[in-house]
Amino acid sequence: MEDCIFCKIIKKEIPSTIVYEDDSVIAFNDVNPAAPIHILVVPKKHIATLLDVTEEDKELIAHIYEVINQIARERGFAENGFRVITNCGRDSGQEVMHIHFHVLGGKKLGDKIVE
Repeated sequence: MEDCIFCKIIKKEIPSTIVYEDDSVIAFNDVNPAAPIHILVVPKKHIATLLDVTEEDKELIAHIYEVINQIARERGFAENGFRVITNCGRDSGQEVMHIHFHVLGGKKLGDKIVE
């Protein structure tokens, strides 16, 4: 989508601090972090919400979780734990209509849902 901020980051039209990239996924630091570690993992394929994931996206979604695990191990926060959040739709707090996974860590996270 032409006005999607994540699509623009994927195309390198908007700068970001990329922590991982391959042919199907990009991961970058969130510009408004909710924790000491706050990385967004985004498929390069534009999928608006979780409700738009199809059968053909199974391998992509599995790959995203493999990437999340790899990032957590390589950056040293896997052992202490981390949280993965994916919002679906406006009422959930999804602001960018391009599926993305928030990876939060670097401190003990409370029970409160991150806003």
